[in-house]
Amino acid sequence: MAELLTTQFWLGLGAIIWVNIILSGDNAVVIALAARSLPKAQQKQAIFWGAGAAVVLRILLTIIAVKLLEFPFLKIVGGLALFWIAIKLLVPEDGDEEVQSSSHLVGAIKTILIADLVMSTDNVLAVAAAAKGSVTLLTLGLIISIPLVVFGATMLMVLMERFPIIITLGAAVLGWTAGEMIVTDPALAEWVNANAAWMHWGAPIAGAVIVVAVGKWLARKSTPAAAASPAEAERPNS
Repeated sequence: MAELLTTQFWLGLGAIIWVNIILSGDNAVVIALAARSLPKAQQKQAIFWGAGAAVVLRILLTIIAVKLLEFPFLKIVGGLALFWIAIKLLVPEDGDEEVQSSSHLVGAIKTILIADLVMSTDNVLAVAAAAKGSVTLLTLGLIISIPLVVFGATMLMVLMERFPIIITLGAAVLGWTAGEMIVTDPALAEWVNANAAWMHWGAPIAGAVIVVAVGKWLARKSTPAAAASPAEAERPNS
């Protein structure tokens, strides 16, 4: 209970909820698409049971990830992977993924569960990093944020399209977390504490700045290429 009364706990909870919401937009869309062929009455059941099973499995996977990050060098690897996840968040995607819908309730739940697990690697890593070893923190964060994502998918997508700063800030939070992960790895922590304590705040700041700068640069590079593709497709063959 003492953990719940600390400022660090509530800041961490906020970070987990924000990061999970930002990274789960595609998952919410997949859930909606997987249930689209069901009768209206069964769509809500498929979303409820599919998302519920996904919550339980994602909590278990994230707890495993938290324990794995206690081993030397794994936080460094995880931090580098999180950098790439954060940068990709700022780069427009090319095209939409095919999602197979099902006309049967059990089939739709199965599709939702499998699709969510396949697409949740980034969520698991980011939430495990933000939890900083606290199982209570990550469990509460996932229990609160996943239903928000599932049942508020449409509203979230509209908000992110209308206010792109939400995604940029989410990417910056991931970059901050990645920088923090790397300098707190058991292989580096002792040296950092003894010789470069400033890295505890310098690395997270640098991580956030690098993610936003590189992500925006890649986004600017990809935008002209994406715009040129339709023009080339319409050009008549000579």
